[in-house]
Amino acid sequence: MLTQSVSTHEMPRNSKLPVEVGDKFGLIVGRACLVATEFKYSKEEEIYGENEPAEFVYQVVRGAVRSHKLLSDGRRQIGAFYLPGDVFGLEASSNHRLTAEAIINTTVRLVKHSSLEHAAAIDVEVTRRLWNMTAGDLQHAENHMLLLGRKTAMERVAAFLLEMDHRLSAAAMMALPMCRRDIGDYLGLTLETVSRALSELHDRGILDFSGARQIVLRNRQHLRTMSA
Repeated sequence: MLTQSVSTHEMPRNSKLPVEVGDKFGLIVGRACLVATEFKYSKEEEIYGENEPAEFVYQVVRGAVRSHKLLSDGRRQIGAFYLPGDVFGLEASSNHRLTAEAIINTTVRLVKHSSLEHAAAIDVEVTRRLWNMTAGDLQHAENHMLLLGRKTAMERVAAFLLEMDHRLSAAAMMALPMCRRDIGDYLGLTLETVSRALSELHDRGILDFSGARQIVLRNRQHLRTMSA
């Protein structure tokens, strides 16, 4: 949580950092002349909890974040993974629907939700860009729902690998920040099922392992066919 971070980590620093190409959130912040603040979170540390006030909107600078909900039977359902450049915590209501945690040591940039709302109220372009970001989140949620409801275990793992391959944009090797249990909780599968699927893909020459979380995709087209 934010209050915990102030007491246990480096004090935040306000920044108007240079906007990278394709950084839609950075463009919004720059256009509205808002001040972004950076915080650092340790591995597995909570950034905000379910039902806590949604006071800030966050962007991953370095590291990775997962959002999740604990179900009534104790299981965990991960809703999304956020990688560098991704924005999270943009809620329609006044409270967060899910819990957000740092998967690894992570730096986030945050802006007050109220400041964004004020900027959107006076600038149509800010409103349009925020809407586009929200629409992208809704599309991801719909795709995730279809993935969980309509695809086999192997199809889910194949679709996940292609998603990460696209988002991590590594030239040859994917260095996944999340563990296999995280992947299982994202795909609605057990740890054992995820491990079996990855082993089968390896045995079929579709991927190779280069460490515990480093994967080299050898046949992306086969994965696309499997996940279609």
